[in-house]
Amino acid sequence: MHTATGKKAFGPNNPGFAINHKQPQGFNLVEILVLMVIIGSYTAILIPALTKARRQSRSLVNMSNQRQIVATLNCFASDNDGKYPESVATIGLLNEHWNWQEPTMMTSCRSRSPQLRRSLSAYLYTYIGNSTVMFCPNAPKQYRHLQQSWDAGDNWDNPETPQAQDPVVGTYCFYWNYIGHIEGQKEPFIGPKNPLAGPSQSKLLVSDYFGYDHWRSPNAYSSCERFAGTSAVTPGTWVSSDYWSRPKADENLSLFPLGIELHAGYTDGHVDTYLPSQVIPMKVAITPDGSAPYPSELGPGVFYIPISSLY
Repeated sequence: MHTATGKKAFGPNNPGFAINHKQPQGFNLVEILVLMVIIGSYTAILIPALTKARRQSRSLVNMSNQRQIVATLNCFASDNDGKYPESVATIGLLNEHWNWQEPTMMTSCRSRSPQLRRSLSAYLYTYIGNSTVMFCPNAPKQYRHLQQSWDAGDNWDNPETPQAQDPVVGTYCFYWNYIGHIEGQKEPFIGPKNPLAGPSQSKLLVSDYFGYDHWRSPNAYSSCERFAGTSAVTPGTWVSSDYWSRPKADENLSLFPLGIELHAGYTDGHVDTYLPSQVIPMKVAITPDGSAPYPSELGPGVFYIPISSLY
């Protein structure tokens, strides 16, 4: 074919005609396999790093919560003749006798006296309005009615239950004005009554929950902190939230392999980090003076407190 100028035009019938039929090519099988190996390697590096970063972040939030609780209690004491609020981890009886409950109580069934409050928020709400401050961020799941119960204070009534006054069990242990039974010790654990904490009183105000043989998870360690290795979740109830648990494999299992870091706040404002190997067992007392614990088959088990809190 000729153009008007007499020159041959390039076209399909012209040997000089050239068309580039080269198309973009995808990855072949070898390249895909190499890419998958690279992605897998980066994932193996990044996921543990991200998990560790999240754990460290939650640990910082946890310590911040406990510092706020300690600061709040000292502010409360400053506004109330230098005294901390009474413990709500008690239960009153109709015959005017009363006994202790587990130190994780945020709202009791009833106060041991008409003059005392049955909820922490009745004492502390004007200082802490956000209930998450009172809850360990490392627990598996937050109690579903946490904020509602905190807002309601002494008037809390769980709409899911028939009874008029419902308790609330948290994931921190609250030790001001609390008395516990220490096996083998002459004196019980006595929580601080004021920021000065007299010679017979501990300076421990708040800690992560760490215990053993709770009725919700018999023959197992339990904590708001996740254990190393295999950790089960003990489901919450209508009065409490989930926590982590790990069965005790044998009687010789030490606390060290549990692999958790715990935190505790003290009257002087500092928050300390301690390990499971640095604790002493405390039982809930069935007597007001802490002289006798609940029977093992009936009580809420052992609550581990830092050894340093006794000295």
